Amino acid sequence: MQELLHEHGGHGLSFEPLVAAGPSGSSPHSELTDAPIPAGTLVIVDAGCTIDGYCSDCTRTFATGTLPDELQRAYDVCLDAQLAGLAAVKPGASGPGVDSAARDRIEAAGFGEAFGHGLGHGVGILVHEDPRLAQESRSTLEVGNVVTVEPGIYLSGRGGVRIEDLVVVAEDGPEVLTGFPKELRTLD
Repeated sequence: MQELLHEHGGHGLSFEPLVAAGPSGSSPHSELTDAPIPAGTLVIVDAGCTIDGYCSDCTRTFATGTLPDELQRAYDVCLDAQLAGLAAVKPGASGPGVDSAARDRIEAAGFGEAFGHGLGHGVGILVHEDPRLAQESRSTLEVGNVVTVEPGIYLSGRGGVRIEDLVVVAEDGPEVLTGFPKELRTLD
């Protein structure tokens, strides 16, 4: 992964990449395993690099074939929540308010207990810094802040999904820096 990021302009890793599939994907920070990735599940890939001393952070989730209905629905709900969270990123928005924009969608769909972390965090010299997008946050977004918007749904023993973009808070709304598509892609 480090070679690939370097070939595309990255200077180093922001953090150790995470790849979690099937049951190991049912935790936001799963342990690496040597278990084969099964067909018909979700695979979470979280990676970031540094450029000129600044960090990046991106997560995408992929399918390995036809998904069970519950995993497909979790992906669809997570994507809807991520888009709602992005729409809430603007100057003057509170960390809890932006978090709620996404969290409310997940809770309304019945997955509230499966989203156990904040919606996002600031990214800069460090990969995790203020402002925080979470219910317990006291942060208020300002023009120029760089934050992640990364809702997740983690279904114990079955799998998980997280979709994360890196976003600049701009005067006229969010400027999404992440260029990788977030629509579900199936890996063969």
